[in-house]
Amino acid sequence: MIFLKLGGSLITDKTRAETARREVLERLATEIAEARRARPALRLLIGHGSGSFGHTAAARHRTHEGARTSEDWLGFVEVWQAANRLNRIVVDALRAAGLPVVSFPPSASVVARAGEIAALAHEPIARALDHGLVPLVQGDVAFDEQRGASIVSTERVFTWLVPVLRPQRILLAGIDAGVFADFPRNRHLMPSVSQRMLGQDRLAGSHGVDVTGGMADKVRSALAWVRQHPEVEVRVFSGEEPGQVRQALLGAALGTRVVWVDE
Repeated sequence: MIFLKLGGSLITDKTRAETARREVLERLATEIAEARRARPALRLLIGHGSGSFGHTAAARHRTHEGARTSEDWLGFVEVWQAANRLNRIVVDALRAAGLPVVSFPPSASVVARAGEIAALAHEPIARALDHGLVPLVQGDVAFDEQRGASIVSTERVFTWLVPVLRPQRILLAGIDAGVFADFPRNRHLMPSVSQRMLGQDRLAGSHGVDVTGGMADKVRSALAWVRQHPEVEVRVFSGEEPGQVRQALLGAALGTRVVWVDE
């Protein structure tokens, strides 16, 4: 079982509102399909970020802070529409490559509490996997018991699903080769990153608008996965170079590994 995230910075141009990188998406979809053909028994769940779609609208309406007024709720709908537009593009690219993908948007399956997932309807996702399908989750809006509304990142969806689906590997594909000790100069790629390094504030940054946090937030999520489930291999790597996603799905050790204790 593998979880693969296609980062928002990889599949969209985060400096331009609602701009998908369609050629990149088509290539990634082809690589995923090739990996499944090479390993027919591969159980795969894909997630994708919102990039310049959901993040741009969410930042404008401050949906991550909640929704109370009628104007806030109109903003909630606008963010949902933007996230859904990107999800449709991703679904179409994956289906065109021959992947039996089924989308499970958090807006229809998640109830949040103070920005964290309080409940997620995971049984339909498990049933899709049992039938050889490829579930697709995404960064999305969600109803929140305390704030009214929240933004739910793909990493938070993964956090809920890890103990349920028990993946052996979690692959986070973005535009960077991994986690760098000197962002944004990006000269020193770390082979591994741990909670000690994060505590020293050696990680930072995100390309473009990101209302769920930058690289440090993603690594914090990954650290929670490996702390609670040390058997899970988590890697942050680049999907920019052709063939990297295919190689990662077939077992290549690319980019930076996230570990709880320094290796």
